[in-house]
Amino acid sequence: MTDSAGAREGFIDHDTWFAALPSVVVAAGALITDPAGRILLVKPNYRDHWTLPGGICEHGEPPHAGCAREVAEEIGLSLHVGVLLAIDWSQPYGEDSRPIMHFVFDGGTIRDGDGIVLQQEELDAFRFVPAAEVAGHLAPFGVRRVRAALAARASGAAVYQPTWVS
Repeated sequence: MTDSAGAREGFIDHDTWFAALPSVVVAAGALITDPAGRILLVKPNYRDHWTLPGGICEHGEPPHAGCAREVAEEIGLSLHVGVLLAIDWSQPYGEDSRPIMHFVFDGGTIRDGDGIVLQQEELDAFRFVPAAEVAGHLAPFGVRRVRAALAARASGAAVYQPTWVS
């Protein structure tokens, strides 16, 4: 049986069904290194820890495009976004908050900050850090994410690295 709008009885329309689905925040960042293999980190002025260049994707924006846009906005570089290295799922603000899917792409190699122009509204600094020292700069989930991305870059296979919060 259908109603006057043509919907089948007992079923909701597509838009209502789609709007009721769970949502997730999509973020993307770039693993960028210098010729010595040190990792480029940026220091946001709105959080305690350093992070990879990148950020939240806009509604409907594919992760690789969001990564390129965020890197250009944050550090002023128009880089080729390479292969996907790692995917991280987390729910850092508790079980009642929206989860975050964070994609890490290969941002390649640059020389010691050549051409980096920091977005002054969001970032205080940048630096290249040896892989062995990332734990002194990143939040624990960031350390796992960077280590997964480095392993993926070395092996040629993307890594899924969920962050379980209990």
